[in-house]
This record gives sequence, C-alpha cells and structure tokens, in this order.
Amino acid sequence: MTLIMKNINKLLLITASLMVVNSYAQTKMNFPDIPGYQTLKCDFHLHTVYSDGSVWPNFRVMEALRDGLDVIAMTDHIDFESYPEFIEKDYNKPYEIAGKAAEGKKLIVINGGEISPRVSPYHNNAIFLKDVNKLPIDYMQTTEKKFVMKDHIDKKELIAPFLEAQKQDAFVFYNHPGYAWWDKKDTAIFTGLHKELHEKGIIKGIEVVNGRYNIIAHRIAEKYNLTLLGNSDAHADVFYTYRTSHRPVTLAFVKDKTEEGVKEALKKKRTAVYVDDFIIARYPEADALFKASLETSFEKRVRNGEPILSVTIINKSDVPYSIRMTAPYNIENYPLGQMILKPHEPRTFVVKEMWDNPSLIELDVEVYNVVVSPEQNLRTKIQLQL
Repeated sequence: MTLIMKNINKLLLITASLMVVNSYAQTKMNFPDIPGYQTLKCDFHLHTVYSDGSVWPNFRVMEALRDGLDVIAMTDHIDFESYPEFIEKDYNKPYEIAGKAAEGKKLIVINGGEISPRVSPYHNNAIFLKDVNKLPIDYMQTTEKKFVMKDHIDKKELIAPFLEAQKQDAFVFYNHPGYAWWDKKDTAIFTGLHKELHEKGIIKGIEVVNGRYNIIAHRIAEKYNLTLLGNSDAHADVFYTYRTSHRPVTLAFVKDKTEEGVKEALKKKRTAVYVDDFIIARYPEADALFKASLETSFEKRVRNGEPILSVTIINKSDVPYSIRMTAPYNIENYPLGQMILKPHEPRTFVVKEMWDNPSLIELDVEVYNVVVSPEQNLRTKIQLQL
C-alpha cells in the first residue's frame, strides 16, 4: 500500500470516528411539558477558566445549545483562581461573557458561584446572584493557583458568604455530598452547620446527581425536604465526558420560560433529574412526566369469538421507560407484563379474555427506571375508558 493510500485510509478512519462522536454529541433530550408547566432542561453547575475549569465561558453556551438545553448557570469557585497572571479576578465575568454569547438564542444564563471550603458546610452553589464578587471568602489564605485555607477559621467566616447570598435572594444548594472532606470525628454528611443554614432558609436544594447518582444525597433531600438537582459539574468540555450518553440535567417545571420562572420552580421543588436512562423525582412530578410522555390509543374487538383490547402506547419522550404492566385481565405476549417503551416507537399489546365486557380498564404500571425515593420506583395507573 502506498503512503498516499495509507494517509487516505487514516483520514477516512478519523473522519468516521468524528462522525460517530458527533452523532452522540448532537443527541437531544426531549421531554414533554406537564399539565400547567413547561419542562426546561437545565445544568446549574458549570466551571470555566475563571476558576478551575479549562474552557472559556462562551464555550459553555455553545455546548448547551448543542445539547438542547434551556438554562445554564455559571458557577465558578469564588475561592480559587487557576490563571491569575492572565485573568483578572472578577466572578461576574463568566456570566457576562456567556450572557453575551447567548443573546438572541433560546438559552437562559444565570449568574452564580460555588462557595467551596474544605470544611463544613463544604461545597455549595449559590445561583441567581446579583454580584458574585460580594461573597466574602475570609476563610481563605490563598486563592491563586492553589487552594489554601486559614489555619484557624471561625464559624462567622464560613457562613458569611451564605448570608450574603441570602441577602441577594440567591438559591443555594449543597453540592455532591460525600466523604472526601468530612470531619473524621463526625461522619455526618449533613452537618450541624448545614442544618443551621437550612433552618435559616438558606440551603434549599441538593445535588442528588453530580455526574452520577448519589443515594446519600437523595436520602438527605427526602429527610430535609430539599429541591432535587442533577448537574454535570463540568470543568472540561461536557462532550468528551458524556460522548456516549448525555449530560445529567435538572428538569425544571416552570410557569413561564424566564429566569424568575426557573427560580420559582426551584423554590417550589418542581424538579426532576435525568441521568443515564433514569428519572429521579418526587411522586407528583414523576407521575406527571411519565404520563405526559405517553400517547395511548386502543381498539376493542372480537378475535375468534374472544373479546380483546388492542392497546398501542407511543413514548413521546427520549427516555426508554422500562415498565411492568398488570390488569384485571391477561396481557398477551409479555411475560409478567414487562416491556420497554422505546422513545418514539409504538408498542402494541393485547388485553384478553374480557368476557364481562368492562366499560373501564385500569392498568397498574410499575416504572423501573423512574425513582421516587431512594427505596421506591414509580407505581401509577393508566385508565382506559372503553
């Protein structure tokens, strides 16, 4: 094989690889609106070169538009600078740059920052901030190129940025709870300081997904009635990390597609989280989203003298729902009534032996990949009025 042919083959392989990668990158996440609300896809945790990220703020806008997102929040660490010799410290800049890049686009950009001491209350995002630079970081000794806290930090210094966030009417949520920085004398993940900030009405939400599902965070959310959030926490390009899937997102169910509409939905806890092929939500949102995803039709007829009902369900969302369906009558061809409702594909099944000629059939549905609590998946009903 000549050198030219080898180079041509290499080029074709690279092109093919890029086409495959690009097909993943262009995958959209489609969800229906639920009754009374619009469904918005959001990522409330993103970093840039203004702290420890490796991309410029406008890149976050391009990614979000590619992924079909409706809302992003710029949340650089307020207490760390990777490039102080090149970038002047100004934590409102990521929002300003991204906001300009999003002008004329169908994307809401929210101003925010990550408060990130390595002691309790650990990492938290404050979003809907008016001025990120006003959040004090007196617990820090050095922020340039390395993260060094003071040797002796008092409680006042730790809660000061949270009080300023509250003053600015921000929405604060606890990021990726875990054991990385916990106090070895106290294994509590939701510490006394978290409880105090929660009681003051400051901490209102928690990341049950930060790249991946966190059962500890989900249990904390349930115990303290916190808003469920799922974000990418992207530092590099989102595309590479989720090249064979999709980034995790928070679904916000809003009255109107505005920044205030998003804020109201978060405060009212009208959210769901989408990660891999799972939806994580409280029952009302989980049930509404699942039912809004389905378009159901049926035909009642007689087959060989036996009354049957041919039911067709189309899943209008991009979530492949894994379900088990039971009824007062037998369901044909699906052992234990188990089936997968693939996105945008009709699934037809037969309910048989309806000798008593019912006017209503109630299908009991268990949805395995919709999680309504750390121990429970969604169980709901579909009624067919004959």
